[in-house]
Amino acid sequence: MAAPRNSLHRRRLFLLCLFLGRLWETGASQIRYSVPEETEKGYVVGNISKDLGLELRELAERGVRIISRGRTQLFALNPRSGSLVTAGRIDREELCAQSARCLVNFKVLVEDRVQLHGLEIEVTDINDNNPKFQVENLEVKINEIALPGTRYPLPEAVDPDVGLNSLQSYQLSPNNHFSLEVQTADDDGAVSPELVLERALDREEEAAHYLVLIATDGGEPRRSSTVHIRVTVLDTNDNAPVFAQPIYRVKVPENVPPGTRLLTVSASDPDEGTNGEVAYKFWKISEKQSPLFQLNENTGEISTAKSLDYEECAFYDMEIQAEDGGALKDRTKLLISVEDVNDNRPEVTITSLFSPVREDAPQGTIIVLFNAHDRDSGKNGQVVCSIEEILPFQLEKSVEDYYRLLTVQNLDREKTSEYNITVTATDRGTPPQSTEIHITLHVVDVNDNPPSFSQTSYSVYLPENNLRGTSIFSVTAHDPDSNENARVIYSLEEDTIQGAPLSSYVSINSDTGVLFALRSFDYEQFRDLQMQVKASDSGDPPLSTNVSLSIFVLDQNDNVPEILYPALPTDGSTGVELAPRSAEPGYLVTKVVAVDRDSGQNAWLSYRLLKASEPGLFSVGLHTGEVRTARALLDRDAIKQSLVVAVQDHGQPPLSATVTFTVAVADSIPDVLADLGNLDSPANPEDSGLTLYLVVAVAAVSCVFLAFVIVLLALRLRHWHMSRLLQASGSGLTGVPASQFVGVDGVRAFLQTYSHEVSLTADSRRSHVIFPQPNYADTLISQESCEKSEPLCVSDDSRFPIEDTPFVPQAPPNTDWRFSQAQRPGTSGSQNGDETGTWPNNQFDTEMLQAMILASASEAADGSSTLGGGAGTMGLSARYGPQFTLQHVPDYRQNVYIPGSNATLTNAAGKRDGKTPAGGNGNKKKSGKKEKK
Repeated sequence: MAAPRNSLHRRRLFLLCLFLGRLWETGASQIRYSVPEETEKGYVVGNISKDLGLELRELAERGVRIISRGRTQLFALNPRSGSLVTAGRIDREELCAQSARCLVNFKVLVEDRVQLHGLEIEVTDINDNNPKFQVENLEVKINEIALPGTRYPLPEAVDPDVGLNSLQSYQLSPNNHFSLEVQTADDDGAVSPELVLERALDREEEAAHYLVLIATDGGEPRRSSTVHIRVTVLDTNDNAPVFAQPIYRVKVPENVPPGTRLLTVSASDPDEGTNGEVAYKFWKISEKQSPLFQLNENTGEISTAKSLDYEECAFYDMEIQAEDGGALKDRTKLLISVEDVNDNRPEVTITSLFSPVREDAPQGTIIVLFNAHDRDSGKNGQVVCSIEEILPFQLEKSVEDYYRLLTVQNLDREKTSEYNITVTATDRGTPPQSTEIHITLHVVDVNDNPPSFSQTSYSVYLPENNLRGTSIFSVTAHDPDSNENARVIYSLEEDTIQGAPLSSYVSINSDTGVLFALRSFDYEQFRDLQMQVKASDSGDPPLSTNVSLSIFVLDQNDNVPEILYPALPTDGSTGVELAPRSAEPGYLVTKVVAVDRDSGQNAWLSYRLLKASEPGLFSVGLHTGEVRTARALLDRDAIKQSLVVAVQDHGQPPLSATVTFTVAVADSIPDVLADLGNLDSPANPEDSGLTLYLVVAVAAVSCVFLAFVIVLLALRLRHWHMSRLLQASGSGLTGVPASQFVGVDGVRAFLQTYSHEVSLTADSRRSHVIFPQPNYADTLISQESCEKSEPLCVSDDSRFPIEDTPFVPQAPPNTDWRFSQAQRPGTSGSQNGDETGTWPNNQFDTEMLQAMILASASEAADGSSTLGGGAGTMGLSARYGPQFTLQHVPDYRQNVYIPGSNATLTNAAGKRDGKTPAGGNGNKKKSGKKEKK
């Protein structure tokens, strides 16, 4: 007896271990919880954070959330406690109907890992529903001939609860004729109450019997429901209706329209009259099924009342009752199968969208996680997802119905800043149904492009004399990036120009790239500026590009021609030139020399005679500036001719300068003085006062000069006396000729080279005192005589100082102390000049004329010469200093005029180089070539 018991115990233990192992394996695959129905919102179902192995703070950091499909969200995640709680009231009967177990499955997503965890929650039943009959009052008709033991089906009570909470028992109120029996179906275990006739009925004793049927469930507390039964005793009807089939089956597509006929049930009754008339009605049908179908009670035709949906219910089970006029009944079962039709499009739900994405994201970056499913079944529910092949993305299936969209190429925001991705989900039904979703993916910019200029270099042409702060140019650089990465900042590279920083010349607006001039540029100072413009973006790290920019300064006509010769005296008077009365037409009187600091056309100069005392007497070369006689001079022509010559450049607008000088018409200096003395002074009080001042000045100068002569004579006498003493002492000077000494006669001869002259200026109301300098020829002769005759002599170069110099034998003087043959006066276009280029009159007239011209162009105070200072100065030493020679200015030798001659001054290099000097005609030919040039 013990052995079988041990064997039975072992078998039970083995089954228990096997059950626990199965249970463990099932639990390992997913998380399971249970929750009773009808709980309040926020009811704690389980600790999801603990079961997932996550801390509370990791729930939010890892993006843990619940994903449910195709139904209302029943549960929620409490991030504070990490618990799974109910999101609202849960009705098990509404959720799972009569299912033995009510399971709710959904997923928990850990977003950062892209992991899905299955979650299964069982909703347990509570006794929250009463058993319910379909009718509250029931009439049962029983023929009086019914035999005891006859059974009459009663309506069943429906309890949506399950288990012990469902319907458990029926009770019938006490009576004398009927009892209650409960039948349990073999197929589904349904409990059906039946009214059993215990005693024969007698209509004459009692025509109606009233009973109460009570249905009770097994919950705690118990719930019940009642139906009132009225039993009507009928006359004899011994045949009940009989259905042709015990079970009717029909298949119908879910897309049939309402009113479609499904089938017709039929029951026959061999009785006649009302006892043979059969009426049909639904006997056992749920509340959800009742609105979907309709039954013709006379014909038994069954049709659809509303549209069917396979996804809501694929199978319907109901009973139909046939009853004749004698209250005899029969029942049959109707089974309706709904066939699936591909009438549902796939549904696509985006679970996670990672937008925007950086353009430098690596290949394989997840962009979208979505779910695609179809409510249809079979092939109609199989979904295939696809995207356009030209996009740099691809689809990968994750788990179950989840897909991932990944990058397969490097992104470039500058080419495509936004992707409109169309995901197409298509089922395998016939015809196939498809659904499209559109995903907009924004690409975030990365600073991967430096700014670029439209040109490799820029050239700016800026007129000189611009205003300070003027905008002169604008550069623009484009950066294909966006936002801060595309914001360009302009700057200039540091550089130095003529010792000053570049920033002192120009500046640039860092935002617009507009270039500004910080100073007024002068073409004569510099003509171009070279710089580097830098364009940097504001990205991190910043990228930059340089471009070369050249500013070329354009010349403007901003300089007035400057007249170099004739130079005006500083006291405001005019210079004097000499023209002999014997001059023929074309005689060169003087030459106006001018320069212009501008360049190009702005420096082209032209000369014209603006005003003359005697119109038609003189002419001015348009390009050479040579002043020549236009006709032969006549005796009636005035001795003083005032000329105003204008020099004008070719700029726009043209600028000009004028020079005024006086031409004295006479053959010699005495003639000039005599003619000037014969001129009647105008009866002007101011002129008479000025003449008085001039007379006083001349008298003062004469006194000073007389004192100088007396001192000089005294010094000469002293030196002569000393030399006599030396001869008496026999110092060996007896052999020296007497011509080497200068006495009073020599001094008087020396003083004859000086004279006081007064010349009238171009302004008839003013006079100018001319102090002629000593004639250089006489001075050199006197010096030569001094060197030969006296051991101590006064040199005219030292003016007043007297220097004791020991006697030294001097070399013979250079006979050609004057200008070279090329520099001597010539005809230069005149036909009466000789080839030697000598002065036109005797030596005294020549020296006096030269002294007068030099004195008239000098300052009265210091006697400086405008033409003196040696050959090659062009008379510019008084204006620019004694060291200013021809090497400091452009070669204007063809414009240099030798006063009192019709020749121009040329370079004496011909004589120094051993070349034959050219005569007057040669000078004219050379001058003509230069004018043409």
